[in-house]
Amino acid sequence: MEILYAIIIGIVQGLTEFLPVSSTAHMTIVAKLLGANAISDPKVWTATMATIQLGTLASLLFYFRKEIVSIFVAMAKEPSKFRKEGFSALQSDDRLGWLIVIGSIPIFILGYLLKDFIEGEFTKSFWTISTSLIIVALILWVAEKMGKFAKTIEDVSLLDAFLVGVAQCFALIPGVSRSGATITAGLFLGFKREEAARFSFLLSIPAVFVSGVYEFVSNFELLSLDLLLFLAISTITAFVSGIFAISFLLNYLKRKSTLAFVVYRIVLGVAIILWFI
Repeated sequence: MEILYAIIIGIVQGLTEFLPVSSTAHMTIVAKLLGANAISDPKVWTATMATIQLGTLASLLFYFRKEIVSIFVAMAKEPSKFRKEGFSALQSDDRLGWLIVIGSIPIFILGYLLKDFIEGEFTKSFWTISTSLIIVALILWVAEKMGKFAKTIEDVSLLDAFLVGVAQCFALIPGVSRSGATITAGLFLGFKREEAARFSFLLSIPAVFVSGVYEFVSNFELLSLDLLLFLAISTITAFVSGIFAISFLLNYLKRKSTLAFVVYRIVLGVAIILWFI
């Protein structure tokens, strides 16, 4: 039964990590419904979620493998070009690499400063999750109404990258959604929908890698053998389902708006509130 639970949670993580609906909210709800043991200890559950995210990180690395290799090669060739000649002198891949670096700074700083808060009971509260789901849905709806849908990744400035990086910090609150926060910020900044999602995904790579590895290593002694098996199965399942989720969202946003996700978030948030009432 635990193996089945691990598969279900892995699928949920993989599918919801990239959709703007909050993977943390869905994993917490599903784990609670399934009675997964890890959720009883906040620190263990935080480590569990962060570790399973490494599966979705792997799906990102696989899906964007060509872009990522090109970025590394470009930045490795002339690592000091940004400092010597400025951002405007950079080529496409080199430029994108520095945008990701700049955009990752806020989450690293705030994640470190708020580590104890993130692992606390408040951030695991279903009231926090439901409220965040609804509030971000309304902000995303406003972004849809105000968005110009003109910018591509090639048009993104350092300020744009930093602001999207600041938005990513709100994903530290469960129910907000990393992709939800960063895609919403991208729309406010005038990105095309699919370009906002693409930059969102690439920007998440450093943060997910660091948080996943850190939580796994620092809480390794809390993870029993059974939980390690659970994590292994969930992580592999999240990798597979994550690839499908990335492909789906990028293609979906080329043709349609995010309003379906707005409605879904509100319905889910209200359902959680009614469930507890």
